[in-house]
Amino acid sequence: MKTVASLLAVLAMAAFMSACGPDMNAINASSDKAEASATRAEAAANSAEASANQADGAAKHAEEAASGAEDAVRRANDAVSRLEAAFSTSVTK
Repeated sequence: MKTVASLLAVLAMAAFMSACGPDMNAINASSDKAEASATRAEAAANSAEASANQADGAAKHAEEAASGAEDAVRRANDAVSRLEAAFSTSVTK
């Protein structure tokens, strides 16, 4: 009778532990959510990196355009200086 009582006590304790223990479905669901979040975060990081590369290319292009504009301004200023010099020479003659 003692063995049956102790066996029932062990079974009751095991049932109690499994009822109060961690819910594997909740753990699995949380793990799946975490994995999905990590996947989305990785995709966002890749997208951000691609955007940064595009922005870098656009910045280089803008810098080249600005340099070209500076050269055009210098040439225009030189042309104006030559015109002024030619005008002043023709007026003083």
